[in-house]
Amino acid sequence: MKKLLSLLIIFPLLVSAQQNTVCFTIDPNPNTNDPALAPFTKYVDVLGCFSIYAENTISDAKVLHAAAVAAELLDNNEDGIVDDPLIEAQLISESALMPIFFQDGNAAMNTFGNNYNGNGVSAVLYNDEIDPTQTGHWGDDASVEEIMHTINHVGHTNVYPSAFSMGPNSSLMSTAMDAARGGQLLSPPWIYPSSAWYHYDDYTCDYECMIIEYMYWAIVSYMGILNDSQTAAGIANEWEPYNATLLQSMDVLMYALITDPAYKLPLLAPDGNYCPNTTSISEINTNKKLLKITDIFGRTTKTTNNNPLFYIYDDGSVEKKILLE
Repeated sequence: MKKLLSLLIIFPLLVSAQQNTVCFTIDPNPNTNDPALAPFTKYVDVLGCFSIYAENTISDAKVLHAAAVAAELLDNNEDGIVDDPLIEAQLISESALMPIFFQDGNAAMNTFGNNYNGNGVSAVLYNDEIDPTQTGHWGDDASVEEIMHTINHVGHTNVYPSAFSMGPNSSLMSTAMDAARGGQLLSPPWIYPSSAWYHYDDYTCDYECMIIEYMYWAIVSYMGILNDSQTAAGIANEWEPYNATLLQSMDVLMYALITDPAYKLPLLAPDGNYCPNTTSISEINTNKKLLKITDIFGRTTKTTNNNPLFYIYDDGSVEKKILLE
């Protein structure tokens, strides 16, 4: 049985254009009196529950890109409303945010680290990790990864502890990860069991760190972000099921968990464009002609299952679709 998830977005420019469409504004930092946040000059409020703070050396395009990615992860059907009200409330309660620094270890980062005492930050972004032209592409744009880490860690692990709690023997996800790593390994082994398909080898990463990384790998594999031969080869030392089909066959437990509608996890890959369509159904052009179909990297392709695709029409509109099998 096949199910089609479709989202209509009206773009003034085609996907292949360099300028993304992001319907947010960059405002001055509203919290300059907070010692931790004082170094930032740029601020974006994302759907009232997630904040982007950036130094003045970060381009507006990169700041808006981070905001768009956060919005797409929180509002995956792009109707302007956060998909999960419980996650929304949790992010608000912890003042969840993504700080963007020009480089690791600079003065702004040191000031932030020395003064921040909250629970709303789980990751950071650096200037050279953001590429609005290659949203989420491994090795080029870390926005999807780091923002997803924050939403998952601050949000899902607390709102749905029986599903996503991070400790050993604590959740459905911990059980799934133990299977994926070939056993319950509290720290990375010198050599992973041959049965493992998740073999993260960063020895500074403890069990809870491993499980947040695991959640990211599973979700973006389903989204199709990793589904090209170059990426698959580049991540093979850490993660094997790089697309939805492989994930479903290799990691049955995690596949079932992330696709469970009870948790409303994002399953469509962000593309860096966020501008919820307010056009009524009666205004949609039903006579439009399909020009081409592209994948998330802008490459012309044919219809395939379990991968996000963009249907580009002659009226300038784009439909983001994923055909689930």
